[in-house]
Order: sequence, then C-alpha cells, then structure tokens
Amino acid sequence: MELVVRNLACARGGLPLLERVNLVLQAGQALVLRGPNGSGKTTLLRTLAGLQPPLDGTLSCPPEACAYAGHADGLKATLTAAENLQFWAAIHGQPSGSVSRALAAMNLSDLAGRPAQALSAGQKRRLGLARLMVTGRWLWLLDEPTVSLDAASVALFAGVVRAHLAQGGAALIATHIDLGLEGAEELQLAPFRAAPRAPAGFDEAFL
Repeated sequence: MELVVRNLACARGGLPLLERVNLVLQAGQALVLRGPNGSGKTTLLRTLAGLQPPLDGTLSCPPEACAYAGHADGLKATLTAAENLQFWAAIHGQPSGSVSRALAAMNLSDLAGRPAQALSAGQKRRLGLARLMVTGRWLWLLDEPTVSLDAASVALFAGVVRAHLAQGGAALIATHIDLGLEGAEELQLAPFRAAPRAPAGFDEAFL
C-alpha cells in the first residue's frame, strides 16, 4: 500500500491554507511534518484522514486505511483503560489479544482496570496512543503525539512507531521533537502555504 498525494489544497475556517501539496508515503516509511504553529499541519492531517474535504487535488489512501490521533485522546472517561481499548478493537474488528499487547507496549498493564478519568494527563495520552495499535490500520496520522509525555514515554512511543513501520505500516507525524526514527524524511509546509485571498463576497474596490 502507499499514500500518494497530488496537488492537494486544503482550508481552515473556509480560507485556503495549503496548496500544491505533493507527497508519497510507502510501507515502512515515516514522514515528519515540520512548520510553526498555524502552518497547516493539523489541517493537512485532518484532510488526509477524511475529516474534512480537500479543496483540490487527489489522495490515494482511503480514510478507512488510516488511524488518526489528534489533540483529543479519544477516551471514554468511565471505561477502564482495558475497556477503552476493547471498545476500539471491537469497532475495528481486531482480536482481543491486541489489547493486552497495546497496554504492555505503552506501559499501561498495571493500570488496565483503572477508569480513564482517574488517569494522569500523561497516562491518558499513552492510552490514547495505544489505541492506534488496536485499529489494524496501515497508515497512522499523528498530530503532536508526544504532548504530555515524559522522556521515558516518548521513547516508548517511538518504539511503538518503529515496530509499526517494521511490520509494513507507515506514519505521517506532525511534531516539533526528534523521535529518533531512522530514515524518516521531513516535509516543511512553508512552501505550500496558500497565497492570501480575500474572503468570498469581499469587494476589493473598497481597499
């Protein structure tokens, strides 16, 4: 499988933000999105995940092949850590054994029976990221995945990503830190910023 993006344009708040984005991501590869806050990283990831329509261009990977991890952890507060992952595994038709493996990979096994609402911010983040492992999805779209994580947890997550790549998965990651992913390429979004345009209905004669 591969993700091929050609001349993609996407918007935020109805205004064009990125245009002429081209990229190719194949099995076993990771691509890191770089750019300051507001440069379009989240907008691009949400567009690729099928959460908003593109303004123009094409992308080859359907949303059902993607697992998106945004700023929200995607947890149900009253369910335990294990029950949250069991819920997502069932949604994606994955075997129950994937839950224990995901908990262990993110050092959450001892917290399996604790309600998500009783977890710390960092523990919730780890649980939200463990959710990726029970989706069975080929492409991981990750928006600042290490927020609230300490150094040890960042290392754990980087190991999870490396294992995903080794198994033929791919990852597109917006992050400001170095996850130590050998061979990962970077894509600077600055060259793809859309030219400023007047809002629809705006009469330039009044300038």
